[in-house]
Amino acid sequence: MRTVNISLQEIFNEIPREKREETRLSFAISNRLDALMREKGLNKKQFAEAIGKRPNEITRWLSGEHNFTISTIAMLSSFFGQPIISVGQ
Repeated sequence: MRTVNISLQEIFNEIPREKREETRLSFAISNRLDALMREKGLNKKQFAEAIGKRPNEITRWLSGEHNFTISTIAMLSSFFGQPIISVGQ
């Protein structure tokens, strides 16, 4: 059996730049949500109840793989009283 020796960097380089940026932003948003939840002392269940969502949806949000809408980001920013993301001008 022949072994293929491909480096992780080679695999990474095959991913389109736009997809890498999308993934980076998704994880940045989920990390921000996690930090804001901790600041408020909220676990997933408490947070879900406070915003009218199910805990399994919060789990998806925190996974770093959820595609947030502008509406959801605005709602979350309003809930926490802080921006979830910032857009440079």
